Amino acid sequence: MMQPLLMGIDIGTSACKVAVFTRDGQAVSWESASYAYRCPRPGWAEQDPAAWWEAVCRAVRGVLAKGAIRPASIVGVGVCGQSWAPVYLDGKGETLANAPLWLDTRSGEECRAMNEAIGEEEIFRVAGNPLQPMYATGKVLWLKKHFPDVFEKIYKILSSNGYIVYKLCGQMSMDASQGYSWHCFDTRQGRWDAAMSEKLGVPRKMLPEICACSQAVGRISHEAAARTGLAAGTKVVAGGLDAACAALGAGVIHDGECQEQGGQAGGMSVCIQEYKADPRLIVSAHVVPGTWILQGGTTGGGGVMRWLEKEFAGYERAREGQVGKGALEQLNELAAKVSPGSDGVVFLPYMSGERTPIWDPNAKGVFYGLDYSKTKSHMVRAAMEGVAYSVRHNLDVAEEAGCSVKELRATGGAANSLLWTQIKADIARKDFVVPQSDMATALGTALLTGVGVGAYRDFEEAVALTIKEKRVHKADESRRAAYEKNYRVYRQLYQALKVIMEKNKQLNMREM
Repeated sequence: MMQPLLMGIDIGTSACKVAVFTRDGQAVSWESASYAYRCPRPGWAEQDPAAWWEAVCRAVRGVLAKGAIRPASIVGVGVCGQSWAPVYLDGKGETLANAPLWLDTRSGEECRAMNEAIGEEEIFRVAGNPLQPMYATGKVLWLKKHFPDVFEKIYKILSSNGYIVYKLCGQMSMDASQGYSWHCFDTRQGRWDAAMSEKLGVPRKMLPEICACSQAVGRISHEAAARTGLAAGTKVVAGGLDAACAALGAGVIHDGECQEQGGQAGGMSVCIQEYKADPRLIVSAHVVPGTWILQGGTTGGGGVMRWLEKEFAGYERAREGQVGKGALEQLNELAAKVSPGSDGVVFLPYMSGERTPIWDPNAKGVFYGLDYSKTKSHMVRAAMEGVAYSVRHNLDVAEEAGCSVKELRATGGAANSLLWTQIKADIARKDFVVPQSDMATALGTALLTGVGVGAYRDFEEAVALTIKEKRVHKADESRRAAYEKNYRVYRQLYQALKVIMEKNKQLNMREM
């Protein structure tokens, strides 16, 4: 008798990741397929949704082949995805334009105009989130203003994972956790707000129906089966926001439990059982019914180290074969040679503007404290510490909003670095737990799928059967003084440079 298997598909910023798990959470096979995003102008970042689908097809076929998996043994498929990336479809289900990503900040003027016309407080009352350029709402308003002919052709606007669900089973839907992308979505009630939709000028007919994240919305079509190798008729669940699925995959399902995100982007997600909204943070429905997640989302996460490796690690890349270590691992070792606090070097990780809690699309990355005594090692460690300061900043705000966080569960590739995880624990002054599985997002998507198809009784059973701890990092009080000093500088630096960053953005726009 075949063991039932669950598939999780994760539509990330730089790659699609696919993994198949047993009911007890063991990864049977996994694969990824990368794709690029375009930045044709400052503040723009976009992808062709067709590239996501092509990557999914390649990765799914790779997973099946690598694990010698019989397609019929997979009892359910779920998809999670990056947020705030609207996919514009016409009546035939064809894409009308590239999808602007969460990194995209081009809609600043449209957001300002709508905030003035409707009122920031009224928008926040409905959505629980401030109208900022990173959200889907502003991007759609930008399209409407600059390409009205394209806007008029829109039949439905889907999320990233909603688009892949559509390609798999032909059903256009939006899961409840992705609704927060929209400011005509009542995040407290989990439904569209028709009055706000009209005020924003986004026709309700363009918005798909909201589904519970674990709801089975369709079955693999014959066309999708031919492209992916999956069995036609396999159940497909609505899926969820990647941050929410990662939280589930780390075991975050109870009030006050918190997941720390160490993927391309950084941030944290606190599970709350009582709805709370703070304009400095992000609130969305959790994939677990009856709960929400209060999020801190930053643009500087694991992507900071990937940028450093790409631009400054030519020497380390050349030595990979000689030393038997990848360039990133070598950079990690360089950072470990520098004392906590990086001898006064402080890094602002605002590599594509910044989201929470400062909400500034004009913010820029900054190294401060350089002199002739500083080395590349100082800059690498300062970059790691800067990302940790951004997590600390969001945690401070979350606690001001009424959340009580005792420990964080670290996920994403960054959690594989013992040094970086310890730095985060020391700076946040919290315990950091690293789950056994380093594929929390895909695992959480698979657990969500399992609940939807009946493989688990509920989310409690799913977590109890699958989530195990690998290691725990406790805050080291001996490092507190150095980090507290730099954290104060970190906070002061942005405030001192904020006006300069704004003026520079205005100058650049006038020169275009």
